[in-house]
Amino acid sequence: MSRAADVDCDVLVVGSGAGGSVAARELAAAGRAVTVLEEGPRVSTQDLAAASPAESMRRLYRNGGATAILGTPPIAYGEACVVGGTTVVNGGLLWQPSAALLDRWATWSGYGGYRADVVGAHFARVQKRLGMIVQEHGDGNADSRLLAQAAASLGWRWQHPQRVVRGCRHRNQCATGCPSGAKQSMALSYLPDAEALGAVIEPGVRVERILHDGGGTALGVAATGPDGRPVRYRARTVFVAAGPVGTPTLLRRSGIHRRAAGRRLALHLNLRTVARFPRAVDAARGTMFTAQVQEHSALGVLVMPSNVTPGGLGAALAGRDPGQVAALLAARAHLGMFTTQVRVQGTARISAVLGGSPLLRHGLTGADHDLMRLAFRRTARLLFAAGAVELLPPTSSAPPLRSEADAAEYCARVRPGDWEPVSVHGMASCPMALPERGGVVDDHGHPHGFTNLHLCDASVLPGAPGISPQGTIMSYAHEIVARHLEST
Repeated sequence: MSRAADVDCDVLVVGSGAGGSVAARELAAAGRAVTVLEEGPRVSTQDLAAASPAESMRRLYRNGGATAILGTPPIAYGEACVVGGTTVVNGGLLWQPSAALLDRWATWSGYGGYRADVVGAHFARVQKRLGMIVQEHGDGNADSRLLAQAAASLGWRWQHPQRVVRGCRHRNQCATGCPSGAKQSMALSYLPDAEALGAVIEPGVRVERILHDGGGTALGVAATGPDGRPVRYRARTVFVAAGPVGTPTLLRRSGIHRRAAGRRLALHLNLRTVARFPRAVDAARGTMFTAQVQEHSALGVLVMPSNVTPGGLGAALAGRDPGQVAALLAARAHLGMFTTQVRVQGTARISAVLGGSPLLRHGLTGADHDLMRLAFRRTARLLFAAGAVELLPPTSSAPPLRSEADAAEYCARVRPGDWEPVSVHGMASCPMALPERGGVVDDHGHPHGFTNLHLCDASVLPGAPGISPQGTIMSYAHEIVARHLEST
């Protein structure tokens, strides 16, 4: 094995998603010399426009979007591995966490400094910088319009989503990278700002472990460069934002809080329902969605349309009879695909790190199963009110449902292992809380016992917020960086 090259840095940021990009931009603005290490490639808007959605899935997602969380049922977990992180492939949603949620987290964690006054002030700066808008219906979006009309007919609460887009062209490729450059991912916003302020971004660098003296001082990281050769980055300060799975895995590989890091990973689960309508809805025309039904948000349940593409629809129907799939794809203009997001109580965990990679398992509870049944029944009611004549539930072995009575019977029969959930929101794997409460980091983002090592991504959130978490992650990261700058 070749000898590792040594690189000296001032501040090292590991990861370039919602948390790492905030750290890079704010530290560079404060005059710090910042180096950002990102395992994934760097892609331009032109690259995204030239690639097919399938090509982008393979290139931009870790494991091609097919990371498995083992358990009953198995969960398909998706996260990006690219400069800009998952903000490159998400829906561009930006929701502010409620004061009630932040109060609950503060009470549980033992740290009171992340309540609505602090987090809200950071969120206001984020939304202004990213140009948050209320995304109304565009040309098309018939699936969103039908959902909104159905919610109104039932007296259910819904609203247009808050998104960080500028001049959305409704290309319907949010989940595989915006081909028009409208979505303000970190790759188009915070990271270019950071570079203009002097930060250096190094793509294709996989960080293997954090180097430290065993006494609470981080010395840098050991990594593998784009050419496959080992590199040691020595740094005065290290910020880790490798994601809700990557960050605890890196800590464990480094001998830092091995028992606590990754012990609990909070999740939002997505149940995908395909609905057939009697007339063409052309759901591929429009953006990912322009309506979100929030009537049951207190239960942790949200309903929204998904982007309908041949690949996305094929993935949702993958376990069904090939003849049925072919017929449905031929009738694609009459189909809409809808996501029911459920905030579950049971958590996942990193049960082992094998060959440097995490093995994930979950422990969903009976209450989670009951909530998924309730969530699907409410979704079915909504979609039949929208005019659907047939629903394909998130269980490949289940027949089509043609009435609310069919949906009720399905929910009475469905077993925990029958569900086919996916997840794109993981959080709280290294929560900010007192050690005796299961916390891994303190209110400065320091892993307990460390002074110059910070975590600043989704892993530090005390729990699952029940909303798209990007705004919460970025607000927490802003406060962690601000506290670091105040103390140095």
